[in-house]
Amino acid sequence: MAAYVLEKGRPASADGRTDKEIRVYDFLDAHGIEYYRADHPDAHADTMEACREIDEVLQATVVKNLFLTNRQHTCFYLLMMPGEKQFKTKELSGQLGISRLSFAAPEEMEKYLDCTPGSSSVMGLMNDRDGRVQLLVDRDVLDGEYIGCHPCINTSSLKIRTRDIFEVFLSAVGHRMQIVRLNGDTENVSPES
Repeated sequence: MAAYVLEKGRPASADGRTDKEIRVYDFLDAHGIEYYRADHPDAHADTMEACREIDEVLQATVVKNLFLTNRQHTCFYLLMMPGEKQFKTKELSGQLGISRLSFAAPEEMEKYLDCTPGSSSVMGLMNDRDGRVQLLVDRDVLDGEYIGCHPCINTSSLKIRTRDIFEVFLSAVGHRMQIVRLNGDTENVSPES
């Protein structure tokens, strides 16, 4: 079992870090958003199971991020939902008035969020300058004081105040959220994060 450490702010050095990760720290710092970081290069947090130990260090709401699209691949959605809930396509499709939702292709995630599967995060919205991605947030995500998310790479995790994400960050990136209510069961949780 690795001993992950929670540190305040950006890493002391950019060595071994991707440009997209450093851009997240630059953006958060430029907008005065306080954050804590836990590095876990040996444990790519790309499934909910892999995130559990890291979440113990973060002490933040466990969030599952799903990148979705409509049948025509003309509308894209980033869904933030509690990690323990099961995603039910029909339930969300009905709330959005869309006949069918599915997972978007990895290439689409990289194009719009500059994230790869397993590292999708609300932080990716800073890369969606044209506003192609709609943020959907399950109501239960808003209840916690902090949210854990990736800095667009799944070898580090961030702890950020919930209100800073949904008030300061979203305003800075020019996105709004749509609140949805998912009743997913806690069984058969999807491995996506």
